[in-house]
Amino acid sequence: MENQKGGAPALEIRGVTKSFGIKRAVCGLNLRIPPGEFYALLGPNGAGKTTTLRMVAGLLKPDSGWISIYGIDVVDQPERAKRPLAWIPDEPLLYDKLNAMEYLEFVAGLWGLEAAQAQPRAEELLRWLNLWGQQQTRIESFSRGMRQKLSLAGALIHDPKLLILDEPLTGLDVAAARQVKDLLKQIVRDGASVVLTTHILEVAERLAERIGIIRNGELIAEGTLDELRARQGDSQNTSLEDLFLELTSEGTTV
Repeated sequence: MENQKGGAPALEIRGVTKSFGIKRAVCGLNLRIPPGEFYALLGPNGAGKTTTLRMVAGLLKPDSGWISIYGIDVVDQPERAKRPLAWIPDEPLLYDKLNAMEYLEFVAGLWGLEAAQAQPRAEELLRWLNLWGQQQTRIESFSRGMRQKLSLAGALIHDPKLLILDEPLTGLDVAAARQVKDLLKQIVRDGASVVLTTHILEVAERLAERIGIIRNGELIAEGTLDELRARQGDSQNTSLEDLFLELTSEGTTV
């Protein structure tokens, strides 16, 4: 698929707020992510990142504001909005008594994919992630890295156009992390959008086209790495880690 950045945004969040009791987790958040973009949403613990992603995935309802996926309202048309979406939480749920191929066939069935379509897609993904040799192995024996890669395969089985990942590289060894990063870059090259949160700032620095930094539920900075450096008056050699610490420890908004 050609990488197109016109038309409806892959994800749009307008004025979204969410509170839990007296605690405001997300405060008037606005995001707009076009098709074919790799976007990193960064912030310290408790900043509102996971709450935001759960609202995008339809697991939480915003108190106010509007979220759309390719122009489809997530609250008003949840089933239709979720069709192009895949969401991988930081602790993905897998079914340990299934083997890898059974799990992917099960997930494909939930999306209504025919077996003739699902089986070659499952094989492609397992081979892509170096899991083909474990296709008949029960998930209960998988390592953390293998489970993470299988959850990614399950998320991709229906060829989503928007992939949301919450800390996808946590616990992965170097080889597994490289495979996942290469796969995500290929997904974006093929025209889908990827939104991820990560505390591994080198990953965001290398992969993301644009970066958003959230603090106390508010977006305090957004742009390319060069744009963030320029707005802070920093050197082009300033790392994302240094910028992140600058922005999250001050009252700066750019």
